[in-house]
Amino acid sequence: MKSNIKFFKKSKTLPVDKFFKNVLYDKKFGYYSSRQPFGGRGDFITSPKISRLFSEMIAIWMISTWETFGKPNIFNIVELGPGDGSLTKILLETFKKFPEFNSVKKIYLYEISKYLKNIQKKDILDESVKWINNFDHIKKGPVIFFGNEFLDAIPIKQFKKIKNSLFEKNYKLDKNLKIKEVYKKATNSDVIRIKKYKTIKNLNFIEFPKLAYQVLDKICKKILKLDGCILLIDYGYLKSNNQNTLQSVIKHKKNKLLNNLGKADITSHVNFELLNEFFIKNNLKTENTIYQERFLKNMGILDRANGIAKRMKFSEQTNLYMRLKRLISENSMGNLFKVVVAHNLIDFKIVGFK
Repeated sequence: MKSNIKFFKKSKTLPVDKFFKNVLYDKKFGYYSSRQPFGGRGDFITSPKISRLFSEMIAIWMISTWETFGKPNIFNIVELGPGDGSLTKILLETFKKFPEFNSVKKIYLYEISKYLKNIQKKDILDESVKWINNFDHIKKGPVIFFGNEFLDAIPIKQFKKIKNSLFEKNYKLDKNLKIKEVYKKATNSDVIRIKKYKTIKNLNFIEFPKLAYQVLDKICKKILKLDGCILLIDYGYLKSNNQNTLQSVIKHKKNKLLNNLGKADITSHVNFELLNEFFIKNNLKTENTIYQERFLKNMGILDRANGIAKRMKFSEQTNLYMRLKRLISENSMGNLFKVVVAHNLIDFKIVGFK
């Protein structure tokens, strides 16, 4: 129980997002500040670790988007939350096969975990890659932002409607050092903010990603100023509902939310209906949100897999297609993960969303 104290610090009562921000990102005790969470030896596995084909399709999407923007002489790419850098490494390898694009691209990695940033810097040795803590370094455009499982790792707020009033869920450390759920009257600013979103304002239980939207707000402004787009791939749902989506995993198994704090991953599902409304409110256009299966197929992942398979032994082919199935199967990541894009293009469609 004593270990709970370190995540509350000065206040013994914290909103859900601030509490889990401490649990995940505290510089000394936070989950992402002290361990390598990715891969078989970690707590979960992401698409870039399942198959390099995923990262290759993202690379092709970026090159195609550059062509859509008229092949500009400067083209900025920002990866949001690059994790262990697996995707970035494949992007760099793929870009080298396209010299014209490779000569104009600049890559920025936006990572708030110093621990993960150090891992990335040891593995990614390329002068075209720079690490940033904010987006002010990007002065010229266009710029495209990409995040795979970026939003789900940013803590959310939770609210409950009680007798027509909005109350925010908090965690409180009691005198026995146990963590209890308590509800406090929501602040006026949060009530006003939530009422602006028609997709959630009438719900009885509301999840609102205030911290994530603070980051996305800056991204939207940068896109509007320099031209560009943002592509996000994450697990979540297409229609707003009253569900509590907070979840925790450790060693690839479900974990009780308040157990193993600082040692287990904690995420939430992305509300894509709300996310689309957010982008529209920030003066960006969106295409229809689609399943990861459809996006990867649109980008040519099956043709790429079949081409590679011709040069493989049978055992290697089996491994290739098992990994591919995990990415695009309806019963696996194919439908669980959704893909959303927001942009400021007027006359052109973003590739991959037909």
